[in-house]
Amino acid sequence: MKKEITVRELDVEGFIREKVSAISEAVGGGMAINALSGGVDSSAVTMLGHRALGQRLKTVFIDNGLMREGEPQEVGGFFARLGVKVDIVDARKEFSGALKGITDPEQKREAITQTFYRHVFGRIVKESGAKHLLQGTILTDVDETVAGIKRQHNVFEQLGIDPQEAFGYQIIEPLIQLRKDAVRKVGKALGLPGELFDRIPFPGPALAARVIGEATPERIETVRKATRVVERLLKGAGAFQYMAILHADRVTGMRDGKRDFGQQIEVRCWDSVDARKATPTRLPFETLETLAREIIRDVPGIVSVTYNIAPKPPSTIEAV
Repeated sequence: MKKEITVRELDVEGFIREKVSAISEAVGGGMAINALSGGVDSSAVTMLGHRALGQRLKTVFIDNGLMREGEPQEVGGFFARLGVKVDIVDARKEFSGALKGITDPEQKREAITQTFYRHVFGRIVKESGAKHLLQGTILTDVDETVAGIKRQHNVFEQLGIDPQEAFGYQIIEPLIQLRKDAVRKVGKALGLPGELFDRIPFPGPALAARVIGEATPERIETVRKATRVVERLLKGAGAFQYMAILHADRVTGMRDGKRDFGQQIEVRCWDSVDARKATPTRLPFETLETLAREIIRDVPGIVSVTYNIAPKPPSTIEAV
């Protein structure tokens, strides 16, 4: 793998020219598939790929049932306005079935990886005749996987896995020398609107990375509702990332004067530059009180709300 390009070293226009040329050369006269999730990494890769290949790049959004509310339609709308057609593929049943009964964090990540790359994308690539997949792997993904902190779903070569042999297609990773701050600069230069290049990071395993224990459709829906509250209330906090985590424990609470043996949401909000290190944002206590009140009001079954104050490391930004 080539060495890191830091945000200080980055020649944005030169980088874009180089990667557009590299994608064109790798794909040749064939077609490629692009995996779009709506995050800044995959959005930047989408624009690089379309500059390089035009209509020979098929962009798909996999609706895995693990995304934020309305995400597939919102992302599709963003890119339609940029002149990029996005096909939304309904794979909710496949992912739900793959996650059934799994509670171990690494097993969950592996189930999502295999379902995404081998089953869903394997089928799409075979039907399209494409021999290449573009994806937005960045350097932090590789670092955390190789270090054994967590298995990022989009890292293969560094683990000795040949995607051609494992899945039947080659993977192109134009952003693998960059970290998040540099990717944002590239996205802006590629013409992405602020709603996309300035979006807070969102994990590859999506809301499954924010459910401790089994990620059933019901538990995903609980953390989805809590996520909506957290993102609405913390949007103006100036933080690098913020999220809701659903705990596996049941906790004793009270509702309408009676015992309510319910669930617990943990709120995390981070200050960081590139996600290698992070510190909890010092939110006003009034904000924390509002978060707790509105999560308990709007999310059925929640009786407790906590705020994480441990930095990364030893904590990680995502819970799973």
